[in-house]
Amino acid sequence: METEGGITVRRALELPGLRGGLPEVLTCADRLDRTVRWVHAGEAPNIPALLEGGELLLTTGLGLGSRPAEQRAFVRRLADRGIAALVVELGPRFGRLPSAIVEAARAAGLPLVQLHREVPFVAVTEEIHTEIVNGHYALLRRAEEVHRRCTQAVLGGGGVPQVLGILADFAGNPVFLETPDGRLLFAAGPGTGPAGTGPLQVWEGLRGARAARAAPPAGAVLVEVPGGGPGTGSVRARLVLLAVSGPLLTVHRMAAERAAGILAVVLMQARQEEELAARGRGDFLTDLAEGRIAPGDAPAQAGVLGFRPGGDPLLPVVMRLAPESAPSGSWALLARAVAEELAGVGAPVLVGVRPVEGRVPLLLALRPGTTRTALADRVAAALRAGADRAGLERPGDRTPSAVVVGEAGGWEAAGAGLRHAAEAATAAHGLGDRPWWDARRLDIDLLLWRLRDQPDLASFVERSVGPLLEHDRTARPALLPTLEAYLAHAGRKAEAARELHLNRQTLYNRLARIGELLGTDLDDPQSVLALSLALRARRHTG
Repeated sequence: METEGGITVRRALELPGLRGGLPEVLTCADRLDRTVRWVHAGEAPNIPALLEGGELLLTTGLGLGSRPAEQRAFVRRLADRGIAALVVELGPRFGRLPSAIVEAARAAGLPLVQLHREVPFVAVTEEIHTEIVNGHYALLRRAEEVHRRCTQAVLGGGGVPQVLGILADFAGNPVFLETPDGRLLFAAGPGTGPAGTGPLQVWEGLRGARAARAAPPAGAVLVEVPGGGPGTGSVRARLVLLAVSGPLLTVHRMAAERAAGILAVVLMQARQEEELAARGRGDFLTDLAEGRIAPGDAPAQAGVLGFRPGGDPLLPVVMRLAPESAPSGSWALLARAVAEELAGVGAPVLVGVRPVEGRVPLLLALRPGTTRTALADRVAAALRAGADRAGLERPGDRTPSAVVVGEAGGWEAAGAGLRHAAEAATAAHGLGDRPWWDARRLDIDLLLWRLRDQPDLASFVERSVGPLLEHDRTARPALLPTLEAYLAHAGRKAEAARELHLNRQTLYNRLARIGELLGTDLDDPQSVLALSLALRARRHTG
């Protein structure tokens, strides 16, 4: 019988050391299959406090006490510690165990054994510990055999399904590989099992049960597959073994832990290959944007990468990640997640990554009946969801990522559209958080961004709005938000007042104060244009 890293009480009593003491089981003979994790010998009255559970306690009874109440209390404390059995050697202390001890052991469900002959406790301890160690070694050999078979399968060209299949056959139960957040990646069942209990059916039941309980079912084995980094983010996946056809034992956990190491290598290799492929697509899109690929050659090269849009217009899109997020996370997972998110669009898509620049370039086919705005909404949502799943975008990022959508056109315009979207995405950082930006509406910001290092641009900003910024540093209420709202609504005061939640007179007073500070007329179109440019330039020079 399998024991959790030990031997049974029954097996311990059959070994020569205890068998020579003529053991007599006085209570709980039906519980002799309890696991003996260790052997402890002692006579001290406080010995229960020294035990941790699973021990076989050897004693001559000197610490059991002389009064029935003391003896019952001592036995109850042993039972509370969860020991496997109590073995008392008869002799000078007890010619036969008192009824108080026997009754207390029976009431507590504790196997109680008395030895009629003296035995050397040291020899008994050594013998049982040797048996326990040998049992551990046998379990280790069985787990290592599973590890060897999994390694051979991988070296022979197999992958995750083959490893899971070997583990499922060994455990005789279904095995699953899931993401750290509980999404199913792979499933495998044993070669033989009850009809109607396929692994996917079991998983569906598990998902419903976990949604209700927020915990795996009893008897399950969960083993984390490491990802090679520090902290919680180092968990790449999780192995889940379910006790469907039979119990899961220590050896099954040991085998799962060894299989997890192999799976970590397999997943790392797959991710590296996937990232290389995503980078290759990113290189193609970048070469197209920078004119290194002729429009006439692009369709054939894109076809090799699996992108065949036919004659439909191409929509260029570029996502620029926040600078503080780009170095971390998984670019391969980002590319895969975006492709999965866009699978329901029903249009061909080519997703690449450029980790050095922190960019994700895409080309999508704009199918008949789909508007540019609708497709842009879908792809922007997919990009942000993919960045979140890949750990490349976090709510606390100081600067949110920017998604820029270019103008749809044929292969002749695709390169220029990608280049324009990439440059505009860089300029869009710091302009606020929108689902996506239209590249055509960012041309002024792109121009200002290109001039950001020019001293004349900084001087222009200072001359135009410097006094207002100085006011806001020392006085309240701040007036810059009022000016920004006024300019955003093209001088329509009623709309600006509604956005700011101000009554009109308060708005008029603030605008008058702004005009006074800047020495300008806010009703003059030229002044309004200059202030608008200054505020937009400030985002790139500040």
